[in-house]
Amino acid sequence: MDISKSKVLLRSLLMAYLLSGVLLLALSFALYRMKLGEQQINAAVYGIYVIACLFGGFIAGKASLSRRFFWGMLTGILYFIVLFAVSWLLNRETMPIPDLTRSATVLACCAVGGTAGGMFS
Repeated sequence: MDISKSKVLLRSLLMAYLLSGVLLLALSFALYRMKLGEQQINAAVYGIYVIACLFGGFIAGKASLSRRFFWGMLTGILYFIVLFAVSWLLNRETMPIPDLTRSATVLACCAVGGTAGGMFS
C-alpha cells in the first residue's frame, strides 16, 4: 500500500468516525427526549455503524479507481478494529473477555457497510 492509499484510508476512517460522533450525539438527544428502549437503542447503534462505514467506504471507493469494494471493506474492517481496541482498552477491568457474538455481529455490519459504500461509489 503506497502513501496515497494510506492517506485515503485514514481520511475515510476519520470521516466515518466524525459521522459516527454526530449520529451518536443525535441518538443521545433522541434518547433524552423520547425515552427509547434498550432494543431500539441497540438497533440504532448498529444502524449508525453501518451508515458510518457506508460513508467511509464510499469515500475510500471514490478516491481509489480500482477495487473499490476492497477499499470500502478494508475501511469497514479498520473501523471495527479501532472501535474494538478502544472499547476493550477502556473496559478491560469490568469486562476482561469481550462478547464474541456481539463483536462478530458488529464486524459483519462494519464490513458489509464499508463494502457497500465502496461499491456504490
